[in-house]
Amino acid sequence: MPEPRGRPGSAAQRPTGGDKAVATQKKQYFRRKKVCRFCVEKIDDINYKDVRMLQSFISERGKITPRRISGVCAPHQRRLSEAITQARNIALVPFASAM
Repeated sequence: MPEPRGRPGSAAQRPTGGDKAVATQKKQYFRRKKVCRFCVEKIDDINYKDVRMLQSFISERGKITPRRISGVCAPHQRRLSEAITQARNIALVPFASAM
């Protein structure tokens, strides 16, 4: 029977990645659950004038750090993004970094 041409169809025909066997043998590292900084310190209102605190949640490119990276809970992330937007509008925090 001639070999089929084009992309492999079934899973048996697909080439297996050599990395998979190595990845399963590697040690699994325990990742600590990120805890919301505002919940721990019991901060209810996020002030847009507190530039130093806001700067820790902004990347060097000027983007707001996402929840999965910063570890902030959803309600505080919404307030944080509002505060950063307000601070940007009155020029306390830059919209983007100067290259």
